[in-house]
Amino acid sequence: MMGGPDLSRRSFLALGGAAAFAPLLVRDAFAQLETDTPLHGISVFGDLKYGPDFPHFDYADPEAPSGGRIVTQSPVRIYNQNFDTFDTLNMHVLRGNGAYGMTLTYATLMTGSSDETSSMYGYAAETVSISEDRLIWRFTLHPDAAFHDGTPITAADVVFSLTTLRDKGHENLASTLRGIESVEAVDERTVSVKLVEDAGISTILTTAGCPIFSAAWWEGRDFQGTLSEAPLGSGPYKVGRFNFGTFIEFDRVPDHWAVKRPVMIGRYNFDRIRYEYYRDRTASFEAFKGGSILFREEFTSRNWANDYNFPAVTDGRVKIEEYPDETPSGGQGWFFNLRRPKFADRRVRQALGLLFDFEWTNANIMYNSFERSNSFFEKSESMASGLPSEAELALLEPFRDDLPPTVFEEPYIAPVTNGTGRDRDMMRRALALFEEAGCRLEGRRMLLPSGEHLTMEFLGNSDTFEPHHNAYIRNLSQLGIQANYRIVDAAQYSLRQREFDFDVVVSRFTMAMFPSPFIRLVFGSAGANSPGSFNMAGIANPAIDAVLEKIIDAKTQEEYVTANRALDRIIRAEHYVVFQWHKATRWLAYWDNYDRPATSPKYDTGVLDTWWTRPDRIQATGMRA
Repeated sequence: MMGGPDLSRRSFLALGGAAAFAPLLVRDAFAQLETDTPLHGISVFGDLKYGPDFPHFDYADPEAPSGGRIVTQSPVRIYNQNFDTFDTLNMHVLRGNGAYGMTLTYATLMTGSSDETSSMYGYAAETVSISEDRLIWRFTLHPDAAFHDGTPITAADVVFSLTTLRDKGHENLASTLRGIESVEAVDERTVSVKLVEDAGISTILTTAGCPIFSAAWWEGRDFQGTLSEAPLGSGPYKVGRFNFGTFIEFDRVPDHWAVKRPVMIGRYNFDRIRYEYYRDRTASFEAFKGGSILFREEFTSRNWANDYNFPAVTDGRVKIEEYPDETPSGGQGWFFNLRRPKFADRRVRQALGLLFDFEWTNANIMYNSFERSNSFFEKSESMASGLPSEAELALLEPFRDDLPPTVFEEPYIAPVTNGTGRDRDMMRRALALFEEAGCRLEGRRMLLPSGEHLTMEFLGNSDTFEPHHNAYIRNLSQLGIQANYRIVDAAQYSLRQREFDFDVVVSRFTMAMFPSPFIRLVFGSAGANSPGSFNMAGIANPAIDAVLEKIIDAKTQEEYVTANRALDRIIRAEHYVVFQWHKATRWLAYWDNYDRPATSPKYDTGVLDTWWTRPDRIQATGMRA
């Protein structure tokens, strides 16, 4: 169940890359970053895993054959993308619903590996050097870097791309790029990026992962308008056939300029990658059963428990597996819209949270497949526990008078219910909180202090999770709260999210494992009322803003973890979200057409960029090549 973007690393780890060569390894990017020396890569914390002469990423097989195809759906969305449809080929602006897969078509200055958390290596940039004050970053483009029409990628293209995204791009990207004071083309192959004084390496990571557009192709075109033709790209794939709202295909570029570079060897092996769009999950599952979709990541426990027993599974033509997920799980939950006065009191929000019976829902709807979430930092060292440390207190104390006292106690953990679906103790505790907040139960109606009946509309775009909502709604009604689950079409859902026209909405956000400005987009006051912002709850809290800056500006892993834990304590004490659930594995199902490297990437499945097609298996499954 995913309602929001999963941007833990994908916000900047662009696809593909050319390894550049330099004599020194970057160590502790903040404290010991080498200056005025051409570097092949950068890392936020610790050493780069791969040295200047590495042959390929460990999780990529250099002998992997190319060919074949894979058909799938995307489990994540970023910027203006929509799970159910698309109507533009520009995913980097606010307008429209962007197509999945467009990142496949663009080169970026640098790219990351999927077995590290915060490293980037040269792709279109052969090397990068940094000034002594760490404010000027100079990228030297690889001499082979080129667009699909054979024209070279120049420094002017990079300048155009960064300034366009900063000035006209989606706010959730542009807000980070405003950390760039200036960007200029020193010569044809050299780009100089100067940061503002308070910008950190997180700004550079975002900058290095931005797509590089062709300035010549975009001349005379409206970047913020709807795009119906494929822009000129430079990545390992280019746009093939597509039909708005139905499917889009990406065809591999066989003579791609970076195909023999170390960070590309063994990767992007499919001749064609196709994304299918279905507005109904039942229809998409039937398409998978029939072979129209070839790879599927399952998110519905009911389907996983009951429906993967069709003939192609039992005879081995379809494989299913639980893939270990070593990434932090992030936080998924019901986000209250604090822009609406009825959710302004944290005691009301906490009381509403007590009425969600996770134990009943997990046992009766989700086959006991999940664990309860309590944090945006689940499965990571950044999740707070116990009493605040001295270092955490140093960040929190200046705001003590404005924070709930519980911030300075053990962090909030949702109580375990009796699993009956009607836990009277939870209802009594919730009622006490409502009354403390000035609400009153009058007959069968819970009245706010204003005398208004407390009502809630849960906004969604799929009936798949209606049972989960209805279980929650049933308990809300026991205390006189009128609630309903409103399902709207994909376009209306996107519009209402962008304009914050909802009471409660489900979203999921996974936090970065390194200092990244993305976290400011989710929790920062600046985005509370910016259309299209990821700040779904409308959080505008000065204490949180201050801690966010400590996270983004952290110079060591210890500082980073400490600040995250302080943030975690505040968020949990404020009850902005009713957290839902997480699990330690990913559910994968695929037609047995494929093979993969012996080593898997630690932080991804590696399906699209490291698997390959086995023609003998295609014949055995009855699929077409």
